[in-house]
Amino acid sequence: MTIKQLSVFLENKTGRINDVTKTLARYGINMHAFSMAESTDFGILRLIVSDVEKAVEVLRSADFAVMLTDVVCIGCPNVAGSLSKILDYLAAEHIFIEYMYAFAQGDTAHVVIRPSNVVKCVDLLKKLNCDVLTGKSL
Repeated sequence: MTIKQLSVFLENKTGRINDVTKTLARYGINMHAFSMAESTDFGILRLIVSDVEKAVEVLRSADFAVMLTDVVCIGCPNVAGSLSKILDYLAAEHIFIEYMYAFAQGDTAHVVIRPSNVVKCVDLLKKLNCDVLTGKSL
């Protein structure tokens, strides 16, 4: 299973990230996870949110450029080496990871992965009995 990730393109100027968070908060949309990447001219704020459709609607109406991407989110033990084992299996099947980010809550780490082949990645993770999360699981 995949989840929808929002990618919000932002100018590199003070306060733009906060403009996004204020807009989401105004409409009661919770950010479950996020990652920020930047280049010289712009940044990309990647978000996993509580209400994807509403977030896209309110951000676009506030003149943000928003794109949706399918990503895979897995839950794994929050112990040294557990993610490495999973990544070994993916690499052995030639599944390239374009980017990933993670957050931990107690004994569990949640890892968001953008693989080169989403379907193949999900199928492999299911065969390995990995905890593949849905948006409702977060």
